[in-house]
Amino acid sequence: MLQRKIYQLSCEGREVQIFLRDQQRWIESATISGIEGDLVTLRYETEDEDEICAWEEMVRIESIGAVSQKLASVPKGHIELPLTNDCPDAEQMHDKRDR
Repeated sequence: MLQRKIYQLSCEGREVQIFLRDQQRWIESATISGIEGDLVTLRYETEDEDEICAWEEMVRIESIGAVSQKLASVPKGHIELPLTNDCPDAEQMHDKRDR
């Protein structure tokens, strides 16, 4: 079942976070670029002090402990988020009771 889900995420091209059981580490913001047999090819970037490194890593499916994907994100800090009242009238949803 995990292999089927990994294949689905690979076809969609979505960013995922993968936990490697044997190394006890997370790979953040990875893209699954290929699956061949029991090997999964991951592409991701890491940021060091003054450089960004691009990685391509092949891992065995049995070493993958978890796969997750980000559903949404909210910026940190004091940023004013748009509210529904800020939408144009044509795009606003009105309650049926208001009519």
